[in-house]
Amino acid sequence: MAQDAVRSFVRVCRFLQEPGHVARFQNLCGVKAAFADKPGKPGSGAPGPDSPPGLRRRLHGSELGNGASGTQLNGGPGDTSPESDGYSSSSSSSSAANVAKPLRRNSLTGDGGQEFLINNKFLFYLFTFGTELGNEMFFIVFFPFVFWNIDALVSRRLIVVWAWNLFVGQSTKDMVRWSRPASPPVVKVEVFYNSEYSMPSTHAMTGTAIPFCLFMLTYGRWQYTFLFGLCVALSWSVLVCVSRVYMGMHSILEVITGFLYTLLILAFFHPILDKIDTFYMMDHYSPLVVIVSHVGLGLVAFSLDSWSTSRGDTAQALGTGVGIALATHVNYQLGLLLDVPLSSLPLTLPSISAGLVVRSLLRFLLGVAVLLVTRMVMKAVTIPFLCRLFGLPSDDVRQARQHSKVELPYRYIVYSVVGFNCACVVPLLFWILNLA
Repeated sequence: MAQDAVRSFVRVCRFLQEPGHVARFQNLCGVKAAFADKPGKPGSGAPGPDSPPGLRRRLHGSELGNGASGTQLNGGPGDTSPESDGYSSSSSSSSAANVAKPLRRNSLTGDGGQEFLINNKFLFYLFTFGTELGNEMFFIVFFPFVFWNIDALVSRRLIVVWAWNLFVGQSTKDMVRWSRPASPPVVKVEVFYNSEYSMPSTHAMTGTAIPFCLFMLTYGRWQYTFLFGLCVALSWSVLVCVSRVYMGMHSILEVITGFLYTLLILAFFHPILDKIDTFYMMDHYSPLVVIVSHVGLGLVAFSLDSWSTSRGDTAQALGTGVGIALATHVNYQLGLLLDVPLSSLPLTLPSISAGLVVRSLLRFLLGVAVLLVTRMVMKAVTIPFLCRLFGLPSDDVRQARQHSKVELPYRYIVYSVVGFNCACVVPLLFWILNLA
């Protein structure tokens, strides 16, 4: 009986992993292949001799995995039909406005991806927005805004979960080492992470962790109904998860796994978040413990496989977590941590007024300006220093950052300082300018 159940489970997993389901969903949503790639075409993404270690193996896995063969493309290899060198016959009458390309190049190869046809622009923009909810730019905007304008306690605890969730997800990817869904039949609407591993979907993980953790942290603290909070969290999560299938970046199994994996992580962290926050604030050894633990676990995870852009994103998340934790400790020790007293709960959203909007925008714009200047200065200082330390040329920043011994410490150091300024320096500046 147990063996039958295991076999049935394996069959279901294999079924959900098939790239054909992704292709059919894309076709249903109006995404069609437009051009086939030419082998040996300039910019096709073939790894050169200066490619990061492990890139050839990653590309070989992503191009040939899941039963595909030949060059990875938005079409079919060796296709000799008239459609292989241009628009397909089904799309020849489509307007040029329906032709699109991935917004960002492949993070490892620089490949810009292949053109495709969009027959449903509403779904294209909807799922593009959904996938951006799991990208770096959203986190840069979302976390500071919540911290400065809504609830600092919720934001700093949310960042703890986000950092660890991303760390666990990326480490799991590097151990499982599954390639992206094969193209063909899948159309690559996004190619930025196409050379990275895919199981589980870390977009699905962060797109589930943030809304559900936000729901768990604010329900009872802020005044709203349980059903409203649950619907918002679920809608947010589903949008991000489905968008990854639409983009051709993940199979159905990888997205479902990311969703369920995150629920387990939330179940683990939710009961201890208050203790973690208290430890950050009050324990005299917390700065040392935080720095050593985040750097140590990061080094262990980064030894699992070669450097990649997503690995750098994980270092960035861990560095941000370190900065927020150190700022929390400093704020508490100096009496600058002004959390809302328990007697004031539950909190209610203030009425929207012109003054409130202007004040919130001023705080946000000023705070973001400080963070951007911090990042720019730290980048200008850190990368040349690391290059000199490791004996690497520093005249080409992009090339220097292809080395893990430059990129990973750079991300840790820079975003630790950015996180610290976000949670300590910027609120102090607001207080000085009477914007608090």
